[in-house]
Amino acid sequence: MAALRVARVIRSTSTCCWRAHSSQATAAASKSKSTAGFSYELTEEQKEFQATARKFAREEILPVAAHYDRTGEYPVPLIKRAWELGLINSHIPESCGGLGLGSFDACLITEELAYGCTGVQTAIEANSLGQMPVIIAGNEQQQKKYLGRMTEEPMMCAYCVTEPGAGSDVAGLKTKAEKKGDEYIINGQKMWITNGGKANWYFLLARTNPDPKAPANKAFTGFIVEADSPGVQVGRKVEMICIRILILVPVISNLLICHKGNHI
Repeated sequence: MAALRVARVIRSTSTCCWRAHSSQATAAASKSKSTAGFSYELTEEQKEFQATARKFAREEILPVAAHYDRTGEYPVPLIKRAWELGLINSHIPESCGGLGLGSFDACLITEELAYGCTGVQTAIEANSLGQMPVIIAGNEQQQKKYLGRMTEEPMMCAYCVTEPGAGSDVAGLKTKAEKKGDEYIINGQKMWITNGGKANWYFLLARTNPDPKAPANKAFTGFIVEADSPGVQVGRKVEMICIRILILVPVISNLLICHKGNHI
């Protein structure tokens, strides 16, 4: 663990140095609680997280926010810069090369980024949404493969649950996954997928129990789907009247073959 922290300090010297501080922040907070009771004060490391995000939002996001909102362009340069500063993928555990930040630390960062532009902030934070099922329920191999790659270079993932006829009503999902040997055949359509078409991989939820009376906790299975898998089709971007920077698209799975090792 100590070697990991030292390596992070070396790696992040040119990018505000705080990529390496998340585990220290957690330790400092725990130590503070155990010796002095609960404190509402931010730790020094948390203040660094906050200050870095604030500086990035005010000096790099704000000056170009109107341009991106007007043109609807995806903010690739800002995404890359956020990755360099450690302002993205904050929940990825240390075992996969990430910071392993908790919810409060992530909220400090998110609040500051949203001041610069809610669209940029949502695109960045959508990564955490797509990653969370893998963090919570993925096995070690899945976590190393799909979370680990996101710490090696800037890339996005997406959360494919919402559908045209169900909205965010998970129990009403129609996308189906049928098991054939060691593979699943997935058919269905997802809608309004944030970062769709820009994602390297998708978390996709599908019905695997054909019984319509099956309880929701036994009716569905989550899958990790590579964006370039045969059968994945990305539709046209949905135009919005606000936060136009976001990429919201339909993602269609027609006879998508997903290997057994990619189900959660």
